[in-house]
Amino acid sequence: MKNSERLCQNDDVLSETNPLTLKPLTRCNVLVSNDRGSSTNTTPKKQHPSRKDGQKWGVYAASQHAENTFNPIRRISDTMTVSPNANKRSIKLHLGDPTTTSTLQPCPVTIAAIEQALKSHKYNGYGPAVGIAEAREAVARHFNRAEAPITSEDVVLTSGCSHALQMAIEVLANPGDNILVPCPGFPLYSTLMRCHGIEDRFYQLDMSGAARINIDHLESLIDQRTRAIIINNPSNPTGFVFSKSQLEAVLQIAHKHRIPIIADEIYGDITYNNARFIPLATLEPKVPIITCDGIGKRYLVPGWRLGWLIVHDRDGAFSEVRKGLVALAQKIVGPCALIQGALPTILAETPSSFFDNIVAILSQNAAIIDERLCRVPGLHPMKPSGAMYMMIGIDEHLYGNETSFVQGLISEESVFCLPGSAFNAPSWFRVALIYPCEVTVEACDRIVNYCRRRLSNMRRQLQTQVTSSPLLSCGQDADEFSSATSESDWPTSESD
Repeated sequence: MKNSERLCQNDDVLSETNPLTLKPLTRCNVLVSNDRGSSTNTTPKKQHPSRKDGQKWGVYAASQHAENTFNPIRRISDTMTVSPNANKRSIKLHLGDPTTTSTLQPCPVTIAAIEQALKSHKYNGYGPAVGIAEAREAVARHFNRAEAPITSEDVVLTSGCSHALQMAIEVLANPGDNILVPCPGFPLYSTLMRCHGIEDRFYQLDMSGAARINIDHLESLIDQRTRAIIINNPSNPTGFVFSKSQLEAVLQIAHKHRIPIIADEIYGDITYNNARFIPLATLEPKVPIITCDGIGKRYLVPGWRLGWLIVHDRDGAFSEVRKGLVALAQKIVGPCALIQGALPTILAETPSSFFDNIVAILSQNAAIIDERLCRVPGLHPMKPSGAMYMMIGIDEHLYGNETSFVQGLISEESVFCLPGSAFNAPSWFRVALIYPCEVTVEACDRIVNYCRRRLSNMRRQLQTQVTSSPLLSCGQDADEFSSATSESDWPTSESD
């Protein structure tokens, strides 16, 4: 068993030698001459390892833009230095990549489409920066609705949904502006904003499990420099799927204050537990919307890096924004042409049974985790209705903060989870629902055993040293603690 596990494999580069220590940002070790040469002699001078005067080249500073680019997950990973239990195989419930297990794999239609595109030799050259025409048309056909009509001119292809979000943020906001983002929420929003001097303002989600946005709090954050509201539906990390009434309430606020919306719908249609995904643009809003999406999650090919943004603009408010998006697309001269060539077939021919299987696995795993962990004292699983994740609350009086809880799980049980602090959700941790059900059961058994040991140790400490117990400040004595943590209702491990 290697100790070189990785905490995150999406947008977070972590140390290869320590599973929870991020590689420190280092300034580029680029050798740059201090000698600019004579103004009358344009002949390049021969480079030497050292100057005759003994001076050496210093470290070349990274740009301020690079220095300001910061993923909030660093705040967590930099402080966590722990290796997994070498005697137990790792179960990586922290990963957001659905392809890390054999359970969820791309549809054969998808693989055949890319093979066909490759063999056609039609997609080896540059394409338009906004995307190949046939691929843009395929997106427009797939997402066109009577309530939200679109054409290929409304579509810009991007290098994944993250790139679509980046373009949407950059085209709408300037340094000093602010954008409202969900809390808890996907940390990349802040990463994409702060490097440009754009303020991220967090509106609260109801973590009681009701899948509600605190509308009053959201509106209270708006000022003259608010340039957009980001809605992530279905939501990462909470698994919320927002109701029609919730979405309409946000649209009303946005229309009242004339603020456009960025709709992150990368998990669209990945819903279960009787939830229904409603694309925001189909509510016939008067608000201009940029929808960000891609094939990464639903089609299980996040590494292919193909996404898109769709401009929904009934009243022409985005005429200049459209021009701006075309300009921003020039930065990368368009996404991978080969994947674009396969996109029409992928969107048109992937059977519904493929998506049904994904939803069934996610739903089953959510049910397993909810059923097994809801009976553990101090754990509070919040059953999701969509996306690929589940949040579990912890009682800090029993287990300490979520970071120490996650560290203990890794070091003792080799179960990797992501601390809620990464999503601005302290006292929670996130697990992914992408594993085979038997692996999820094993992970739950290990979590149960870990909690049992933690509480058993605390019980012994209370019995021998009640007066010094920190639980007394919470009004608990040894008898109350023993009653509250009784194992009579604990789930039985498969290994018991």
